[in-house]
Amino acid sequence: MTETGENRAGGGPWWWSRPRSAVLDVVLAAISAAECALQGMGFAHQAGIPSVFAIVLGIVAGSTLVLRRRWPIAVVLVSVAVSPAEMGVTLGVVGLYTLAATEVPRRITALLAGMSAMGMMVITTIRLEADIGQDPDFNPSSWFVPLVAFLMSLGMTAPPVLLGLYIGARRRLVESLTERADGLERELSLLADRAEERAEWARNEERTRIAREMHDVVAHRVSLMVVHAAALQAVALKDPEKASRNAALVGDMGRQALNELRTMLGVLRAGEGGEPEKKSKGKSKQVAAETEEVPSRLAEFAAAAAASASTVPVPETGPASEAAGASTGGGRVSLVRRVRDESAPTLAELDALVGQSRAAGMAVELNVEGEPGEECPPPVEQTAYRVVQEALTNVHKHAAGARTRVRVAHREAEVALQVENEAAPVDGVADAGLPSGGNGLVGMRERVTALGGGFVSGPTDAGGFRVSAVIPYVRR
Repeated sequence: MTETGENRAGGGPWWWSRPRSAVLDVVLAAISAAECALQGMGFAHQAGIPSVFAIVLGIVAGSTLVLRRRWPIAVVLVSVAVSPAEMGVTLGVVGLYTLAATEVPRRITALLAGMSAMGMMVITTIRLEADIGQDPDFNPSSWFVPLVAFLMSLGMTAPPVLLGLYIGARRRLVESLTERADGLERELSLLADRAEERAEWARNEERTRIAREMHDVVAHRVSLMVVHAAALQAVALKDPEKASRNAALVGDMGRQALNELRTMLGVLRAGEGGEPEKKSKGKSKQVAAETEEVPSRLAEFAAAAAASASTVPVPETGPASEAAGASTGGGRVSLVRRVRDESAPTLAELDALVGQSRAAGMAVELNVEGEPGEECPPPVEQTAYRVVQEALTNVHKHAAGARTRVRVAHREAEVALQVENEAAPVDGVADAGLPSGGNGLVGMRERVTALGGGFVSGPTDAGGFRVSAVIPYVRR
């Protein structure tokens, strides 16, 4: 009919969860069978029935106690059935305890306990009346027999039922706490796995960001250097004065590129100046350290990339290098934020950016409509600047000498960009042989979509190429 809480997990013979539970039930059943057999002999003598029949009945009834964990209701019913024969005390007490300890509905437990108490009370009353009738000298009060019968029935039923209710509630509480502990353990394991995944994702994002910043910041200047070097090679013998100017430009751009590389690599190596940290022994500590370190390194690199975008060369020694060294200390985050806020490239520097391309021989037309609003975030201006920078670099690589138009429109709560070049002239500037990794357009798209904007690129009908982007002030 039902099973106790101990029986839910398999592992023992038949319906027992453990071998010792089976041994206990067999021992209790043997004691109950012996008791019922002895009590059955007395009942047979009083009732005038064969003793063998009463003994067999007692053994069978007492042996049903072995089924108490599987069918506790049946065991209690058997004890109630044999109670008129004045047998089955152990059977009734243990059966009531087991019934109360199981998950049988409480109304059934109360009903069976009441039946057992009433049977015990009736049998005790009859037995007391018979005993009092045999002793003429004993004349008790009218309330004596009912009171004794009530106390006997209460003493035989209430303690096992109350103990069973307590043990059952305690067992269910332990099971609930165990399930909750297992659930918390699974949740902690899941959180640790998610933290490790987030750390791995942050590392991948950091590597992608480093590659994108290196490409956007350095590739532009290196491309211009290659273009000027090609022009220098072409006019070295014909126009020495122009060759000298080109050589000076190549030198300036090379120094700027070296300073930018030095700044970025310095930030990436900023954490290597101190003593090496001890390796964490626990998996959770390692994940926590990685997730805590990644945002700091990302912030440092973002500041360094922003600082490197300035067109003014940074001296190799001096205040800038001292500040970079100081950034490895406790005030590193505040210094990084200050450098980022002061040196991030803005759309106001587009004139200088376009001037560098014009100095390399490109015919670039710049058209700016409106002014950026006060609410325009710095990341929006920086992203717009990088898009224009990368688009001009692509023109140097793939359409050297082509006429290019750069259009910037400041609208309400957004910035619109378009960089379009015509087809490269057949007799134009010779191809400088600039390599292309194929990541320029991907990087521009990632930058724009990260801010919730739209990016479109593709060839034009006239044989040129067009890059368009719309960047909102607030991420959509």
